[in-house]
Amino acid sequence: MAQIKKIKVNQEKVQLAIETGIPLTVTTYTLPLEMEQYITDILAVFLKVLNHDDIIDGLTYCVKELVNNAKKANTKRVYFKERGLDLFDQNQYDEGMKTFKTDTITNIHHYLEEQRKQGYFIKVVFQVRNNKVKIEVANRSELTFFEYKRIHDKISRGLMYSSVEEGISQLLDDTEGAGLGIVIMILILRKIGLSEENFQIVSENGQTVNRVFFPLSPKTTQLVSCITSEFAKLVEGMPEFPENISRINSMINSPDSKLSDIALEISNDVSLTGELLKMVNSAAYILSKPCNSIEEAVKLIGLRGIENLLFSIGSMGNLMSPTENSKKLWYHSYQVGFFSYNLARNFAKNDRKLIEDSYVCGLLHDMGKIVFEYAKPDQHQKIQEMCSRLNIPSRIFENLLTGINHAELGSIVARKWNFPQVLSDVIRYHHSPDEAPENHRKISEIIYVADMIAHYNDSLVDYDQIDPAILKSVGIVSEEQFQGIAERLAISFRM
Repeated sequence: MAQIKKIKVNQEKVQLAIETGIPLTVTTYTLPLEMEQYITDILAVFLKVLNHDDIIDGLTYCVKELVNNAKKANTKRVYFKERGLDLFDQNQYDEGMKTFKTDTITNIHHYLEEQRKQGYFIKVVFQVRNNKVKIEVANRSELTFFEYKRIHDKISRGLMYSSVEEGISQLLDDTEGAGLGIVIMILILRKIGLSEENFQIVSENGQTVNRVFFPLSPKTTQLVSCITSEFAKLVEGMPEFPENISRINSMINSPDSKLSDIALEISNDVSLTGELLKMVNSAAYILSKPCNSIEEAVKLIGLRGIENLLFSIGSMGNLMSPTENSKKLWYHSYQVGFFSYNLARNFAKNDRKLIEDSYVCGLLHDMGKIVFEYAKPDQHQKIQEMCSRLNIPSRIFENLLTGINHAELGSIVARKWNFPQVLSDVIRYHHSPDEAPENHRKISEIIYVADMIAHYNDSLVDYDQIDPAILKSVGIVSEEQFQGIAERLAISFRM
């Protein structure tokens, strides 16, 4: 027997999908064995990161059952089409099913190739958002009334049995592959603490979607909150926001301050002036000519723009560390700041306030991750000791270090440093713009798209993982348009 070629799971991609709440999607047309194994390997990694090791075996069976049923449903459509039979006619359906299994098994490669040619896909989606886990298996064919009724009959039959063993012993159905498997699936869901209410079938718009959904373990959610709270205490030990920057920001927000006084206050701080002019002259602002003075900078980007850049400089001064991971985080942050500003200039031309806020919001969107990285080794050690005392699996701590729950922690830091509400809200909701306050939703959407573009350019996110409603709201309506924007922004950032 030939060895199955193993497809390696990109764990960083799985981790990022969980961090950001975006769907992790796998699409196939013929479901070869290596693809089926790849899907179940992703499921295992996905559940381990969420600390749901105890249900991996049960959900693996369920996902295998659903993807194979989806494959058979697609094959059935090709087979009936070739034979000129109408799936939705009871008599023709019964006639076709008499020979479907035998005919397709003996010529399976032909039917699988036809599925590919005719676009009969199988799509598996893994997603966690708002402490809820969703696993979907979709295929490009709507259920007929007879199929839909038959599946629900099997679900009802499954509820009659008290165990998997009882179901197997009392029900053997070989007319279609979906029979016994669906019953066992329902029994397995019950065995791992779920029920038929955690399973849903929707058939519409040319697709059938099978969905298993359940809340994150309350214990896991509690443990994550516990560790996050401990990390939040680090904020108390962090340096205060630089006094000189706080003083200048107070002047900017005072109606009694004169522009000349603000410019003079900044200019008197040689180090701050240098940093500010460096940022103003960076590629992010695409100035037509170099800016050589603070007064010029104010004219070019406005007082609000200067204020935002001061927040950026103060944050970098407090949170920059020499580790490789810190450098990687800041590089990503610079990218998102640059992308955000340019997206805002192109897709929110008439909203000057949004444009002025976009760079700093993009730059500091991952404040929570940077704080995790900033924490000193001895502080990490204290939290690890706490995890040990409370029997919290080390993996939960490690997952937090890589960014899970970082939006919540980042917003805590933003409040400590008295950041403007828009900045605090974007840090909190940059992965879930639909939950942001109405007045800050648009800028949260732009930062979300900029973040996705950066990850897309790093091959960590695929286009179909990005929320189409948010893309449309920003002004991006096709994959070709998105790819073009992503490419141009990446080239401009490197210049």
